[in-house]
Formats: sequence, structure tokens, C-alpha cells
Amino acid sequence: MLKGKNIILGISGGIAAYKSVYLLRLLVKSGCSVQVVITPNGRQFITPVTLSALSGKPVISEFFTANTGEWHSHVDLGLWADAMIVAPATASTIAKMANGVADNMLITTYLSSKCPVFVAPAMDLDMMAHASTTRNLELLRSYGNHIIEAAEGELASHLSGKGRMQEPEAIVRELDDFFTRTEKSDLTGRRILITAGPTHEAIDPVRFIGNSSTGKMGYAIADEAAARGAQVTVVSGPVAVKPQHPSVRVVPVTTALEMLGECEKVIKDTDIAIFAAAVADYRPASVADHKIKREEDGIERIELVKNPDIAARMGQMKHTGLLTVGFALETDHEMEHALAKIQRKNLDAVVLNSLRDPGAGFGTDTNKVTVINAQGQTRPFPLEDKRKVAGDILDTITDNTFIKK
Repeated sequence: MLKGKNIILGISGGIAAYKSVYLLRLLVKSGCSVQVVITPNGRQFITPVTLSALSGKPVISEFFTANTGEWHSHVDLGLWADAMIVAPATASTIAKMANGVADNMLITTYLSSKCPVFVAPAMDLDMMAHASTTRNLELLRSYGNHIIEAAEGELASHLSGKGRMQEPEAIVRELDDFFTRTEKSDLTGRRILITAGPTHEAIDPVRFIGNSSTGKMGYAIADEAAARGAQVTVVSGPVAVKPQHPSVRVVPVTTALEMLGECEKVIKDTDIAIFAAAVADYRPASVADHKIKREEDGIERIELVKNPDIAARMGQMKHTGLLTVGFALETDHEMEHALAKIQRKNLDAVVLNSLRDPGAGFGTDTNKVTVINAQGQTRPFPLEDKRKVAGDILDTITDNTFIKK
């Protein structure tokens, strides 16, 4: 899927720049047209002559060519590219990208780019683990950038740990997988309903019963489905995350009753319903109209009532051709509980994940899931970025050999 793609390869000043030469070669062999943009410090590690010889294009490092005054337009570059890869991305470059410090050609090109951006960090293990780097990478993720996680191994400092730039072959695979996924159109015309995030059940005007769901998994599925041509509606509890795909329609709600009401409005016109929200099981029987004062009101207990089971209610309303998929986040007896949920809620499949798996569950950018069908067959997937997990889920639930209607 890389043949004919226009790629910006950004190289910053780290020892891993030597890997960028091989990465450039692999991209060119894959049929890409590659424009290298290198920082001044990057030129200390690898010469523009080498990069130019491999790419067949002059290497861009400064805003203009000193001897001719030729201007290099970062705006035109950003419009030309189908994707941008920054490899290696040093701690300094990551910080500048995250905070918009446009003091070199690489950063101004990044800020002008309309295309997907991939970032391959490379630095020593203590720099990689520092809170500043962690925060900056999270910022870049929140902007919609794709972080190609650093590998573990021996580093230039002769220490061993996480901080090695991923191997060029792995980066090319990541890019190829991205274009393969996003250029799929297998869901064109399909109408997909997704619930995402938590629900908040008010105790008083200040306090509520809720949970730690961030909505990241549901929104990742929404973006993936929209990129593959689907008409996507997300009924979303209170979250900070936003869809990256412009066609995703978001219906914001707060409570389980509100979420149920919005789902009931659209379920009859839905082809696939994916219930990824972490809906509160209970709500207070009554809501105080003022902030409850500990010193004055002296409440010893709060009476709770059950919330409606949205997935089960939609299962009761299931029409011919509707595919329904639930989520199960479990801490024990995972398979047993997941199968029971399929039967109880009239689902076609359940996506199971466990809080016992590191990197899975609420608030993470990764997940590890197993898709289970109504016959008890399973398709497990490794720990991956949630956007990749979203693709795995959609591929599985639309596979007629696995989901038997």
C-alpha cells in the first residue's frame, strides 16, 4: 500500500540517525517518493549527501538555500505529503513538536502538515522515562499523532533499557499497515452505533457515581470505522477525548437513562451496534437539589436503584441484520462471564479484556482483547495501540466465517 505515497522523513539529532538511512532506502524500495527534512543537529550524525543520493531529492535543512536564496516552503511540503515520519525523534524534537516551538524547518513542516504523522522516539532510558518526555508524548498522541513505541535493548550510553528507535523494517510495516487499514472501504454505507465513555449518576449538584472510563477505546473504533467508510454515531458519556475523523457524529450524554434514550432513537436504522461504554450499574434513587453538607445533613447511606442494561435492551429491540457487540472488562473468570453476557444480552459477540493484563483497561493508549462469538469461539490479539485494536475488532466482527448470523 506504500507504492506512490509521498512521505516526509524527518531526522533529528540523535545517534539513531544512522538507522534513518536504511529506513529511507526501504521507503524508496517500497515505491515511495521521500523528501528528507533534517535538523541542523541531525546533520552532525548523517550527511545530506548520503540522504540525497538515496532519495533522489535535495535534502532540506534550512528555510532557504544560503547561496541562492531559494525558499523552502514548509506549507507546500505539508500539503504534498501523504504521511510524515520523524525518526529518530529526540527528546528535544518531541518537546518542540508537542509545544509548537517552530525554530527549525522540521518543526515548521510538522506544524503545517495535513497528513498523518508518525513519531519514533529515540533517547537514553532515563530521558525516555522522564515525566517531561512522557507528558510530551501524551500530548502528541492527544493531537492525533501516531507514536511508534521505542524498543528495549542496549543504548548508545551502553546502558540497557527502553529508548532504542524501532528498527526500520518495523516502522515501514507500521506505515504500510496504517495505509492498508485507512484505505479500506469495506464499511462504506454501513451505519454503526457506538457507545463510549462512562456515565455520571448525580448524587447532588456536585457529586456523582461514575467510573474511570476515558472513552478512548470507543472513540478509536469510531475513527477506524469512519475511515473505512461507515456512517458512525457515538453516544458518549462525559469524556475529554474527541474523534479524529471529521465525519464521526457525537451525541453527548451524562446519565445511563440519557444514553439509553439516544440509542433507542437510532437503533432501528443501525447495521452494527458496539456497546463500549462503561455504564454505571446503579444510580441514586433520588438526587439532592443542593450540595449535601457532611456536617449538617448527616447522610449515613445512599439508596441506589438499578440502571437499565443498555446492551440488553438493544438486544431485545434487535432487528434482522443488526449485529450487536458488547464489551466485558473483567477481573476474574473472564471467559465464563463473557459467554454469560452474550447469552443474557442477545449479543453476537463480546470483546473481552482483563484488568489483570498490564497495559489494558481504562485510561491506557493500548489494549489487549479477545473477541468471543456466540458459539464460544475466540480470537485473541496481543497488546496493541487502541487504534490497531479497533481495526482488529472491526475485522473480526465483520468476518462472516466468525460471526454467524
